[in-house]
Amino acid sequence: MRLRSLIVCAILLALVPAAPAFADDPTSTPTPSPSATQEKLEDGLALSGGTVRAIVELSDPAQNAPVAKQAAAESVDVVLRPESQPFMVVQGTAEELAALAADSRVTSIHRDRAYPPSAANNLTQIGADQAHAQGFVGTGQAVAVLDTGIDEDHPNFGGRIVDEACFSAVDEGVESLCPNHQTTQTGKGAADAMTAKCLANGENLCDHGSHVAGIAAGNGGVAPGAGIVAVQVFSRVNDESVCYGEPSCLLAYESSLRLAMDYVAASAQPIAAVNLSLGGGLPETSCDDSEEGAIFKPKIDALLAKGIATVVAAGNEYSEGASFPACITSAVAVGANDDSDAIADFSNRGAGVDLFAPGVDIDSSVPDNQSAVYSGTSMATPHVAGALALLKAQSPQSPMTELIDKLKSSGRPYVYQVADGTQVTTPRLDVLAALTGSAPQPPITQTPAPAPDDPDPSDPDPEPDPSDSSGPTPTPEPSETSPTPVPLPTLTVTVTVTVTPKAPATVCTRGTTGTRLTAKKWAVELHRSTGKLPDATLTCYLSLVQKASTVFPELTKASSLGTAYRVLKASKTNRAKLDAALLTGWLNWAHGTNGTTTLKSAEKVRLTTKATSAALKKAAKSVLPK
Repeated sequence: MRLRSLIVCAILLALVPAAPAFADDPTSTPTPSPSATQEKLEDGLALSGGTVRAIVELSDPAQNAPVAKQAAAESVDVVLRPESQPFMVVQGTAEELAALAADSRVTSIHRDRAYPPSAANNLTQIGADQAHAQGFVGTGQAVAVLDTGIDEDHPNFGGRIVDEACFSAVDEGVESLCPNHQTTQTGKGAADAMTAKCLANGENLCDHGSHVAGIAAGNGGVAPGAGIVAVQVFSRVNDESVCYGEPSCLLAYESSLRLAMDYVAASAQPIAAVNLSLGGGLPETSCDDSEEGAIFKPKIDALLAKGIATVVAAGNEYSEGASFPACITSAVAVGANDDSDAIADFSNRGAGVDLFAPGVDIDSSVPDNQSAVYSGTSMATPHVAGALALLKAQSPQSPMTELIDKLKSSGRPYVYQVADGTQVTTPRLDVLAALTGSAPQPPITQTPAPAPDDPDPSDPDPEPDPSDSSGPTPTPEPSETSPTPVPLPTLTVTVTVTVTPKAPATVCTRGTTGTRLTAKKWAVELHRSTGKLPDATLTCYLSLVQKASTVFPELTKASSLGTAYRVLKASKTNRAKLDAALLTGWLNWAHGTNGTTTLKSAEKVRLTTKATSAALKKAAKSVLPK
């Protein structure tokens, strides 16, 4: 199937041969030099052959129709063409995309990335119950929830859904969730989470959005008087290899998110915040200058200029830093804390996180008039979005930047150390203090389990050559013949959801052992029932690898225990050997060892189409233990 895994780190420039320009009049449209054409293409685009769904960025919206017309004339499949936007979405081969890049009206081409949803109620801890008693309920403001839609007649929303929209991409094996079965729908009913496409084997796949909306602005939420703008941005994926053995799951494409953010920016509703409980990738610093950041930061900035904050889940990977797009500096990145006022053990943390908010065992609404208990930074995020609705209702003329700063300065300080010993202070949301101007509560020194150090490099068990063919043989699995890379629902999703009554939360996160295993040992672990690690833990590790890596499964499939095993045992080519070394390194990172810089540098070599054998060998050697 033609899907794409989430990539949220800086990408090298592609090394793709130049091709003829697309233009209505070739004599009037100058053809850029080959190097200029190459620089427009994301590195590794369609490197594995076949076609890829890609976003074509244009110099201005007026070029949309003529470029799309010319592309269609050249048999390039144009799958989305927003008339007022400076981009279109196409399905094309490497050669076809290179030809498009040669058109001077095209500024860049990159994959249409797909993002899964990110996945307790604790109003007392943040003072929201007292704020409600004093009349602060958010009346006159709204929260825009860009998620999996909403149960329109759920009693928790009390008729306060003020607008709905749907932007849901389609592709091979991917279906629109818009009730009209098109890729776009606006108006009442557009974000309905009770449609047939949301249902699979008796379960509702679209429950996440209702849960998030209930926390932000439900009757028992942070801003129970605020309106809700519900925007469906997900699509239904029907592929077990993408959905970890399940027949269907949900992903949100970049193109859908962009259209949704523009829709909110143009809305006449008085919106205080956009809630994005989704994302992926684990940049070690701010991602403003990354390829994705360069696209989304202007949209977040434009919303901020209109008085609308973009509040984003920081991620559940137990990592120092925020996942994408929370890593964009103008977004509000939210981590999770528990009922004991401690950082949740799964939550990302560090200088990239702006606020903590309750995110463990949060009870909220789900479709069919039900409630459920979820945990994750996904649940913490709408606490902050709702709090901003309360503050903006109190002071509608105040710039949103001032309201965000007020939340930060009034929050209860969490003081803790990160891996390098640096002390970090991050406020925990206290909306009552922000509304009343009272002094912050006393700081709390946090003692979360520290990220483990790298093991002693003198480990007597050195990394074997990935070509070593010894070890168990996995049980044969169904053949995976499609060379097309696929996106995987990793990101900030909680993997255990329990319906009320409450139960302990379980979140897929990195290990804490800090033990570095060899490729041979990882092969033993990945072979079912032969290792010490449970299959669920290994599947979690693979999901984290696929979130952090640009190679897996973009170029090399490693979406199941069997396929990952085969990657580790591959030895026929230098690229295969590099893949084995990279997967070993990423699995060690997921197991708890620190450091991704060397891995990412080696991946840049793997993504380059013209990498020499010597360069591939050197890259593989660089990621193996010394």
